Amino acid sequence: MKEKSAEHECIPGAIRESAPPPSTTLGPTAFPPPLAARRDVDRPGSELWNRNFRLFFIARTAALFGDGMIPVALTAGLLGAGRPHSSVGFALAAWMGPLALFVLFGGVLADRFTPRRMMIIADALRLVGASVLAVSFATGNPPLWAVYALSSVAGVGAALFQPGVASTVPRVSLDVQRGNAVLRVSEALMTMAGPAFAGLLVGLASAGAVYAANASTFAVSGACLFLLRLAPMPADEAPRGTFVAELVHGWREFRARSWLWGVIAIWTVYGFTVMGPMLPLTAVEVTEAHGSGTYGVMMAVNGAGSVVGGLLALRLRPRRPLAAGAMALTGVCVNLVVLGLEMPVFALGVGQFVAGAVFAFWLVMWSTTVQTHVPPEALNRLHAYDVAGSLLMLAAGRALAGPVADAVGASEVLLAGAVINALVVGVLLAARPIRRLERIG
Repeated sequence: MKEKSAEHECIPGAIRESAPPPSTTLGPTAFPPPLAARRDVDRPGSELWNRNFRLFFIARTAALFGDGMIPVALTAGLLGAGRPHSSVGFALAAWMGPLALFVLFGGVLADRFTPRRMMIIADALRLVGASVLAVSFATGNPPLWAVYALSSVAGVGAALFQPGVASTVPRVSLDVQRGNAVLRVSEALMTMAGPAFAGLLVGLASAGAVYAANASTFAVSGACLFLLRLAPMPADEAPRGTFVAELVHGWREFRARSWLWGVIAIWTVYGFTVMGPMLPLTAVEVTEAHGSGTYGVMMAVNGAGSVVGGLLALRLRPRRPLAAGAMALTGVCVNLVVLGLEMPVFALGVGQFVAGAVFAFWLVMWSTTVQTHVPPEALNRLHAYDVAGSLLMLAAGRALAGPVADAVGASEVLLAGAVINALVVGVLLAARPIRRLERIG
């Protein structure tokens, strides 16, 4: 469910109303205080593009743009220095490993010290790491241990940043779904723009220049987050227990919501068997059959589909968002089938566009549901559980995709993924707490 960053939302000068504690009753009626209880009373700047949301949008857009540069910078820098191909994979693993390992601690820290503060610290940490890599690649050939260590620093920064993303959106936007949809559109565009800009910069300058640009995006993000003026919430000043007690409390809050742990449990299977294998197998199948240029075009088409999915989420407001999102996920089957049957390029493009659109729509429905149904004092920790589970199973699915495809065939793995995708949608819709959960606001 994914990378990604911690964002906190709040309305300038907002006055918060007190509300009773959320119910822990399982099922579709187990709602926390209505979203309206978290909105400002005087409603200054209540439109989406208020000052806080603009700053947060710029911060997220800049950081996502920078994140898209990293794989290109690592590949160009390491291979250009004569390092083995495996070094690129190890460097990326050095980034993802700390993110997956420390994100749960990042959730506790965000709840203890406020997400905004932890996100600023994370941006500062990543700014230092990217700056050192920029100088290292610009002035010579850095040792692999240094590249791996600095990549790990970036992963720790992402782990500190990511949990706060979920709790920021409700504090900077009164319309949580619209806020998530706009951010999803931005993410899709930056996913395409970041690598393209990095490739251009590598051709004109060097990998060091790409890392310098990457560092500047974290500076912009940190500055915008520093300028946020978030109204205090009761959860910000709530008494806290020990670090371990906070972690355990987060787990209890997680277990108390059957729709939440149900979706995440299903998603771990989905990430391992469908989403994890789909990306590497798409890269291999399309590149071998049609060339790397066609694969690049397919990724751009997928990004365009994500933009359309985000725009649809701006307009459509289903009464039961998780059910609507689950039904949309059936579109991923289209992509898996056209890939598995090795259809022509046009069909591949249709599959990529549909997959991008439906997945973006699901993510907006899921993010909005979590942000509006989970009480603010536990949101960062619960989002961290979501991120940790998703990352670990997605990474495992990607790692095993190649060996399994070699053993049974890539087409067989992709077509099996289509069947599993349909079964996952069926399970999501069959689970009553998930199917019947209604939107708030």
